[in-house]
Amino acid sequence: MKLKSLVTSVAIALVAAAGLTGCTNSEASSPASQGPAVNENATFEAGTTMASLKDKGTIRIGTKFDQPLFGLMGASGQPEGFDVEMGKIIAGELGIPADKIEWVETVSQNREPFIQNGQVDLVIATYTINDKRKEVIDFAGPYYTAGQSFLVPSGNPKQITSEPSSLGEATVCTVTGSTSEKNVREYTDKVLTVDKYSDCLEPIRTGQADALTTDNVILAGLVAQNAGEFEVVDGTFTEEPYGIGLAKGDEAFRTFVNDTIDAAVADGRWDAAWTQTVGSVLPVPEAPKPDRY
Repeated sequence: MKLKSLVTSVAIALVAAAGLTGCTNSEASSPASQGPAVNENATFEAGTTMASLKDKGTIRIGTKFDQPLFGLMGASGQPEGFDVEMGKIIAGELGIPADKIEWVETVSQNREPFIQNGQVDLVIATYTINDKRKEVIDFAGPYYTAGQSFLVPSGNPKQITSEPSSLGEATVCTVTGSTSEKNVREYTDKVLTVDKYSDCLEPIRTGQADALTTDNVILAGLVAQNAGEFEVVDGTFTEEPYGIGLAKGDEAFRTFVNDTIDAAVADGRWDAAWTQTVGSVLPVPEAPKPDRY
C-alpha cells in the first residue's frame, strides 16, 4: 500500500474512533476494550515473577501515550493500540484481567531506567531490540518489525527521500535516546532531539527542523492526526524489531513472555490484536519469531 493512501486510511480510522466517544458503557464493552480471555487456571512455580504477579493480581506495563496505532491515550482515559493489546494478552496469560493492568506512560529515554528501577514489570512501547539495550535489560520478542523513514511538510520542499543521503543540510528531529536518533546520526550531525515524537511537529512547522524520523507506522499516525500539514516519504532505511523489555537476567519471565507471543500467533490472538488496532490501516503482516537468545 502506498503511504499516502495509508495516511488517508489512518485519518478515516481516527475520525471514526473519535465518533465512538459518546457511546454508553455497554456499547464501549467491545472485545478490544475488554481485552483477551483471562487464564483463570494459570499456575506458576513459586518464587518466579509470574507467580508474584499472579498473586498480586496486577501488573505494571510501560507504554507510550502519544503513538497512534500502537500506544495512544484514548478518550476513555486508557491507552489504546497494538502494544496495549499485546500487554493485555500477556496479562491474561498471568491470570490478570485488562482492568487490573496499571499503564505507566513511558517515553523512549526512560524505558531502561523504568525497568531497572522496578517502576514497571514490562515495557511494550515501540521498543527496538538492540545489543546496547540488552546490556542492561532483557527483551522478549520481537513481536513486530517496523522500518525507519521520514515525515516532512506537505509537498516535501527539501525533496527528502527514504535514503538518508538525501538529507543534505536538512535538520532532522527525533527523540532523545531512541534507536531512531542513533540511526540518523550515522548520516548527519544536524539533529534536533526532543522528549516525544509528537514534540517534533512544532519545530517542523516553524522551520527549526525539516523532517522527523522514526518508524514508518508511527509517522503515518502522526500525519493522520494533522491532516494536510505533513506527509511521509515512501520507503524505509532500517528494520526495527519491536521487543518487550523486562528485567535483566529474569530468564523464566522472558521465556514465559516469548511462549505467550508464540501461542498468541498460533491461536489467532496476535492477528486479532493487529486487526483491532493497526488493522484499520494495514493488512495483517507475518509475525516474526521471538529470538530466544
